Amino acid sequence: MTKAEVINEIAERTGIEKHVVQETVESFFKVVKSSLSDGENVYFRGFGSFTLKKRAKKVARNISRNTQITIPEHFIPSFKPAKTFVDRIKKSDRVKKLL
Repeated sequence: MTKAEVINEIAERTGIEKHVVQETVESFFKVVKSSLSDGENVYFRGFGSFTLKKRAKKVARNISRNTQITIPEHFIPSFKPAKTFVDRIKKSDRVKKLL
């Protein structure tokens, strides 16, 4: 499902105009991005958590030049689904059919 499809689905279910839903969804993403870039985690009870994970410094290889590159430690965004969310997916009949 794409972002446009999510916006259409929300607009249909709520009766809110698409452009208002689109602005809301875009604002949601902006808040999550800015919170994570400020070092704050974002938690949604029953859905999941957007957190920062620290990646350690490592040495990598540039294959084309056959040289070593040192990649410094850094943070990456990560999503961890809530237990209730995971359980709901596991119990879903549609997902079981995909197996």
